[in-house]
Amino acid sequence: MAVYGQQPQGAAGRPDGVDARVLWSGGAATALVVALIALVGVVVFRGVFGIPILAPEGEGVWGDVSTVWFMAVAALAALLAVALVHLLLLGTPRALSFFSWIVGLATVVAGVAPFVTDAALASKLASALINVIIGFAILGLVSGVARSAVARAVRNV
Repeated sequence: MAVYGQQPQGAAGRPDGVDARVLWSGGAATALVVALIALVGVVVFRGVFGIPILAPEGEGVWGDVSTVWFMAVAALAALLAVALVHLLLLGTPRALSFFSWIVGLATVVAGVAPFVTDAALASKLASALINVIIGFAILGLVSGVARSAVARAVRNV
């Protein structure tokens, strides 16, 4: 019997199974959430505070990146995270620990990346904050979905 808060595991320290339908439907929902986080971030910082991010007038922090493109990249990042956690769950002991480290480090990179541009400090800070919030959302939501997918698979055995 599994202890509360731990994923049920087989003899090799891996989960006994993964309900792919639950994992990928939760991943799709996560993709929608992070796309909306990107949109809200752009609206708040550019629209409310007047901080030029993405593509204000002419060239933005990331060249001519549009808000829709930013949303699509955030959604794609979430789907890539789901693919990663699915692979890890199928063949890696302590899969969610490795997943947390990988996504955590990717979030650090995304948070630091705006600071290598020539943008104004306010633009850098706003972009970094949006990126970090997206990373945390992906980490939390996909980890939770993965736990649910493993628990569902174990209950259905």
